[in-house]
Amino acid sequence: MRLTYLLFCLAFPLAAAFSSPPNILFIASDDMRPQLGCYGDTTVKSPNIDALAKRGMVFQRSYVQQALCSPSRISMLSGRYPATTEIFEIGRTLRTTMPDITTLPQHFKNNGYHTRSLGKIYHVGIDDDASWTVPAWHSQKPRTSAATQEAVKKFMSEARAKGVEIPKNGKGSRNNAIPAFEAVDCDDADLLDGDTAVNAIAQLKEHAKNPAQPFFLAVGFANPHVPWISPKKYWDLYDRSALKLATNEFLPKGAPQFAATSGNDFRGYANVPQGDLPEPFKRECLHGYYAAISYVDAQVGRLLAALDETGLAKNTIIVFWSDHGYYMGEHTWWGSKHNNYEGATRNCLVIATPGMKHAGEKTDALAQSVDLAPTLTELCGLPASTGFQGRSLKPVLDDPNATVNDAAYSWYPKAGYLGVTMRTDKWRFVEWTKPGAATEHELYNMVHDPQNNLNVAAKPEHAKIIEAFSKRLREKFPVQEFKNPQAK
Repeated sequence: MRLTYLLFCLAFPLAAAFSSPPNILFIASDDMRPQLGCYGDTTVKSPNIDALAKRGMVFQRSYVQQALCSPSRISMLSGRYPATTEIFEIGRTLRTTMPDITTLPQHFKNNGYHTRSLGKIYHVGIDDDASWTVPAWHSQKPRTSAATQEAVKKFMSEARAKGVEIPKNGKGSRNNAIPAFEAVDCDDADLLDGDTAVNAIAQLKEHAKNPAQPFFLAVGFANPHVPWISPKKYWDLYDRSALKLATNEFLPKGAPQFAATSGNDFRGYANVPQGDLPEPFKRECLHGYYAAISYVDAQVGRLLAALDETGLAKNTIIVFWSDHGYYMGEHTWWGSKHNNYEGATRNCLVIATPGMKHAGEKTDALAQSVDLAPTLTELCGLPASTGFQGRSLKPVLDDPNATVNDAAYSWYPKAGYLGVTMRTDKWRFVEWTKPGAATEHELYNMVHDPQNNLNVAAKPEHAKIIEAFSKRLREKFPVQEFKNPQAK
């Protein structure tokens, strides 16, 4: 073991900072946009993630490869673009399209790591057994209050008695009996995310008993995905009257009508008014969302404390990642993502390695979720995987001013079109293609229009930019057709 580790250190100098092959603690949060103290937000209370940021580096321009839970997670965990996985919707597993793939956690498992998933890492019900040493674990604790659970039971019972089919989401689903937000008088561990943290801490303590066995532990939290339900103490952190509403409550101007849309899942919850939302209700939504963020933040704090208490911190790389951005009133969209704009595709990413040179710094380097697979592989000194399509971010961790990507790419299907967006330093370019239809374009100036309020693709002075970006995009990703196997 000593000779093996000596060779490991000689091959990968970073390993000298570790007492043995480094562990990975990968923390995922659902629907958390980069609205944290470490991202410059002064409203949200996120002291624990902010503390993690002081240990590591904040990637201020990190992007997912699709603004939808399952495709985003599959892309990140496989290290492949959606153009390769061919999964653009929730439903299919990765091995439906790539049966022989080696995923990121599987690569670690194949190289001697104990890999485990707790909570939402792959999408719930769409997991990948080959990625994990033991089957994925999910808490059986509820996300809602006891009163809401009873309301759901009554709703389901009455629907079945009437012979009504109950869909998973939308009109007629169980969500119709669940409020979009709720403050629950309970302890953290009484709800799902708190219970996930409890079990993750227990797993860390088990690993501490056998420090010679490196681990890849993935811990996924369901919040702040709607419904925004959390213990009341997190609601008490905020003054609702002081919360600021979005200033761009209008659709992107000049955008194709089919493109300037987002999901409507939020509208299916019990207490959501139809039509325009009154201002007091908007504030309640923001209040619930921020409280849900703070609830997750507290669980992250417990995980970090467990690392410190067990002594694992000195030999563990920590990643905090969210699966996409989120809209809370911008462009009239609430509790949603589902498109190719900046607000949907930009996510949280913090990477911390023990004793890192640039701890506490931020970088504007463009980063992609597909970059995590090669990054963690390199940081841990594992053999490179030729299947990973991203680029290692280690040069950026060594120098925040370094650049590894000249663009970040994201996909989204809409109305039979497949849209691919290319986010460069200055521009967000989107090309929409559909068999038998004219190609549509969007172009947003990220310097002057960071929220994508005005599509300038039709302006004559941008014709050459559109032409150059289209050529560059299609040299990397040839035109694809969106084929939904679930469509009838």
